[in-house]
Amino acid sequence: MRLGLSFAGADPAGLSRKRMISDAQLVESAGFSSQWFFDAIGRGVMLPDPLIAVCEAAGATQHIEVGTCIMQVPLRRPAELAHRVMTAQLMTESRMLFGVGAGSTKVDFDLLDLDFDSRMAAFEEGLRIMRTLWRGEAINGVSIAPWASTLGGPPVLIGSWSGKVWIPKAAREFDGWIASGAKSTFNALSQGIEVFRSAGGKRAIVTNIQYDLDAPTTEMPDDGPFHLRCQPDEAKRRIERLIGLGYDDAVFVVPDRSAARLDGLRKLVG
Repeated sequence: MRLGLSFAGADPAGLSRKRMISDAQLVESAGFSSQWFFDAIGRGVMLPDPLIAVCEAAGATQHIEVGTCIMQVPLRRPAELAHRVMTAQLMTESRMLFGVGAGSTKVDFDLLDLDFDSRMAAFEEGLRIMRTLWRGEAINGVSIAPWASTLGGPPVLIGSWSGKVWIPKAAREFDGWIASGAKSTFNALSQGIEVFRSAGGKRAIVTNIQYDLDAPTTEMPDDGPFHLRCQPDEAKRRIERLIGLGYDDAVFVVPDRSAARLDGLRKLVG
């Protein structure tokens, strides 16, 4: 199983380019496979734009994948977003994983004066437009003329907690599926990957896994959120259960980037 880290940048004191660069370099030097950037614009905390952030992270590193997790497609105009994504694909030298979703937090839509209830239809239509443009085909008689190195667009992974429609779509029509540890139960993760694999899905990722090996161990029922806020022996047992389900990647939320904390996390998978 590959391990990744979500960007730890929700700091009310502020953020700097230097910190973003050092965090990306730490993720790589600590032996993790990927770094991921969340998309939120109306929740009282300023986070970096995911597409700009993946470019910065890729420029500061050599090998790790950089991902959006997840980009809320309905918040943007699809053709304009398609152009920005291809630019990010170029700047990251094709190390970008484009994790996308319809969005689930109404305040982001309220900020942009968009209809929250129509987001699923907007998501599907937005993906259709972007993929058409990435292939070099026209929308409304106009093509964005992709660069040869970006033709076809980046790998697209569908973010869906337990969707009966979108998990099979992720398997059949896209490059992977992103589930949420914070928003899904172990039962849902188990059922979701069974649907995904049976539909021919290849890459399955669990993200937003809360992690704290200093926390006292409390019961994690199978119908409760999946997390690693527990002692090391129990954390290892839980991650082994996740590996047993067949997930390819696990992405953790680790605000404390100390060497000891990251080393302890990596040793859970060995």
